[in-house]
Amino acid sequence: MAYLLDTNVFIQAKNLHYGFDFCPAFWEWLIAQNQAERVFSIEQVQDEIAEGADELTTWASEQGLAFFLRADARVLPALTVIANWANTQSFTPAAVSTFLQVADYHLVAYALAHQHILVTHEIPANSINRIKIPSACIANGIRWMTPYAMLRHERARFVLGPQP
Repeated sequence: MAYLLDTNVFIQAKNLHYGFDFCPAFWEWLIAQNQAERVFSIEQVQDEIAEGADELTTWASEQGLAFFLRADARVLPALTVIANWANTQSFTPAAVSTFLQVADYHLVAYALAHQHILVTHEIPANSINRIKIPSACIANGIRWMTPYAMLRHERARFVLGPQP
C-alpha cells in the first residue's frame, strides 16, 4: 500500500504547517518515504506545482520521476473508468470538463490502477458544479485520507533534535 499525494498537500504544507524554513523534517520524511516506495505523486501534480515558480517548485523538480510518476499501461483503462463515471453522474458539463483537464482526474485514475491511497485536503461534497477527489474516490472504491491521517497512520514524528 502506497500513498498518492494531491497538489494541495504540497502547497498547503509549504504555505501553512510545514514551511521549508521551519519544518524541514516534513520534506525529509516525504523523501524518505518515497525512497521506501510508500509516498508518491504524479507528473501532472508536478506540473501544477511548477506553475508556482517558488521553493516548492525547486523541491519538486529535484525529486524527479522517482517521486512524480508517469502514467503506465495500467493507468489508461483506469482513466476510461473514471471518465465514464464522471460523465454518467449528475455533474454539470463544465464540472466534468474541468475535472478531466486537471491533475485530479489523473490522480484518481492512477490510484485506481495501482490501488494507492489518495491523500488530499479536499472533503467530499454533493455539488453538481465541481467534482471533488474524495467523491470520485468513494464512488470508485478508492481509499482516500487527509495528510494528517496519513502522517498519523504512518506514525510520522517531527521531533526537535539538538540545535546546531
